[in-house]
Amino acid sequence: MAQPSPALLDTLDMVFLGTIGLGTIAWFARRQIAEKIFGSKEQDANEKLNGNGTTAPKRERNFVKVMQEQGRKVIFFYGSQTGTAEDYASRLAKECQQKYGVNCMTADIEVYDLQYLDTVPEDCLVFFIMATYGEGEPTDNAVDFWELLMEEEPQFSENEELKNLRYVMFGLGNKTYEHYNEVARKMDQRFTQLGAQRIGERGEGDDDASLEEDFLAWQDNMWPVFCDALGVDETNTSNGPRQATFSVEELEGQGDMDQVYLGEIGEKPKEGARIIYDAKRPYNAPITSRDLFHNTDRHCLHIEVDVSDSNLTYQTGDHIAIWPTNNEDEVTRLASILGLSDKLDVPVMVKAIDSTASKKYPFPVPATYRSIFRHYLDICAPTSRQTLMSLVEYAPTEETKEVLRQLSKDKDEYRLKVGEAVRNLGEVLELVAGNQAKPGFFNTVPFDLIVESISRLQPRYYSISSSAKESPKKVAVTAVTLTYQPDPTPERTVYGVCTNYLWQLHAAANKVEDGQTYPTYDLAGPRNALQGTKVPVHIRRSQFKLPRNPNVPVIMVGPGTGVAPFRGFVRERAAQKAEGKPVGPTLLFFGCRNSEQDYLYKEEWPGLFETLGEESRMITAFSRETDKKVYVQHRLQENGKEVWELLQKNGTIFVCGDAKNMARDVNQTFVNFAIEFGGLTEEKAHDYVKNLRNSGRYQEDVWS
Repeated sequence: MAQPSPALLDTLDMVFLGTIGLGTIAWFARRQIAEKIFGSKEQDANEKLNGNGTTAPKRERNFVKVMQEQGRKVIFFYGSQTGTAEDYASRLAKECQQKYGVNCMTADIEVYDLQYLDTVPEDCLVFFIMATYGEGEPTDNAVDFWELLMEEEPQFSENEELKNLRYVMFGLGNKTYEHYNEVARKMDQRFTQLGAQRIGERGEGDDDASLEEDFLAWQDNMWPVFCDALGVDETNTSNGPRQATFSVEELEGQGDMDQVYLGEIGEKPKEGARIIYDAKRPYNAPITSRDLFHNTDRHCLHIEVDVSDSNLTYQTGDHIAIWPTNNEDEVTRLASILGLSDKLDVPVMVKAIDSTASKKYPFPVPATYRSIFRHYLDICAPTSRQTLMSLVEYAPTEETKEVLRQLSKDKDEYRLKVGEAVRNLGEVLELVAGNQAKPGFFNTVPFDLIVESISRLQPRYYSISSSAKESPKKVAVTAVTLTYQPDPTPERTVYGVCTNYLWQLHAAANKVEDGQTYPTYDLAGPRNALQGTKVPVHIRRSQFKLPRNPNVPVIMVGPGTGVAPFRGFVRERAAQKAEGKPVGPTLLFFGCRNSEQDYLYKEEWPGLFETLGEESRMITAFSRETDKKVYVQHRLQENGKEVWELLQKNGTIFVCGDAKNMARDVNQTFVNFAIEFGGLTEEKAHDYVKNLRNSGRYQEDVWS
């Protein structure tokens, strides 16, 4: 399971998070079309495709050469799954350039060839802002570099070591996971082994506590060391007016609206070209859905995603990414307070001012304000303290300046009113305005700052709950609709971004009315591309996999929606058994609140386990049906001897669900089994479970 994003709303919304997250929206910008339509004469030599489909000049892969040509002393590489590491790299680069006057650049770590690390001049610095994903794995965009670095004898361009390299390291992780910040730690260790010199302390951010606060605290200690390393006079830093990162040009009435992006995620396909669907161009897949909960006001959707007419394939245990749409209530709120309500359908061109920026365009452009708020910016995420700090100089009154200043500097004030209250930017601006709030009250805030401050809207990942063997072209998803009232503001309801979007699709398609209030969504999508109940999707591979030998015993622990991948596992093994293959014992520990309300797939399990035979069974725990709450870990303890015997037969453990409590308790339960039934000391029992993990016989797909 991936490390979650720092935004609390995102973390809670990804109820079936298979892995947190993918970098920012990947797409090929089409500047030449914009030039043709809107009259600009500038051309971008770094684009992969021009608007007319011709190939643009190839990007230089030697980042050291690029740095030297551009006079850059610092480069900020990021390994990002959900966009947070990219945001942090951009923020560091901006401060490096504007406050300390040091020329720098940011870069997606997969864009350049890092074999040239050995040629970085001694008077330069290389930053690595690296997120950890899954079971201590690198993010998708960092895999190639990770494999190079972890080779026994890495092959760099000229040397076997990195003695000239001076680097700075910050890792993004989550302490509820077994391999907390594993990527940053292992990279740091490997760099040291290869002779590189780290500048300052390695930073580590914990998303389970406060990733943002960890990042800000690390910066305070890092910048003085940075200045010393580069010979910068820290006392002579610039605190002048903010410099824009993006240029924004309104294009109303200047061209053909057919060429404006209205929310499309990938580049518009060339006529007659074969379309390959992936993370850069998701497939608009038809879906059907049904509600799995009964006799309760909560909802859990079983969604079947039809990928028949695409190149998408999956394996049992993989994850599906669903690209959500922001709700219209929040689009209207933010547009109104910024004074953009009357301009929502005006197209704008947004472009990075720095020619060496990691992305020339932050999202597909030209695009309308409406599509930017609705599809491209994560406007529902809680606002960071740093964003509030940057807004101070644009506050319309002295009173609102002081309120923003207080929120940005007082950690407790911020925590109560923004962080734990899960207030997005539109809500914070309304809160700051108070009784002065009216349309356009914060029209003093430049739109380029909004683009700079709000992360890109990312897909949400869900563990696939179907078997590829049984259903290769219909991908099942199990998703609880998330709504909750934050403790500091119980009068407010926070809505999960993706699950409420999916619920509204379900309600519209099935004509469901449950009497509750929900935000509204544009369900038809850009240019009606999602009409007929469709969602943009792509598949991501996972390491959470059944043993190749079906005769190996499996022990699965999955309370609540943690049972999602195990539905796929059980159906897979039942299909193998039905074909006459030998299938080993299959134990599934499942827990929920009530057997009559949220017992997921209750009607399916008896037939599946009958097919699997008497050695296989499902063991349930219903926490709200007795005076004493009973959870899956209690049922696991009750069946300890049987479980231990299966482990002695090379059995494999799979755990899916909550990382903070359930997964930790289950891990300790297996340690206790090693002590009680294996006769091991506590230290050796912990080593035993750790060895199970290292050998792939204890796998987790968990979220925080």
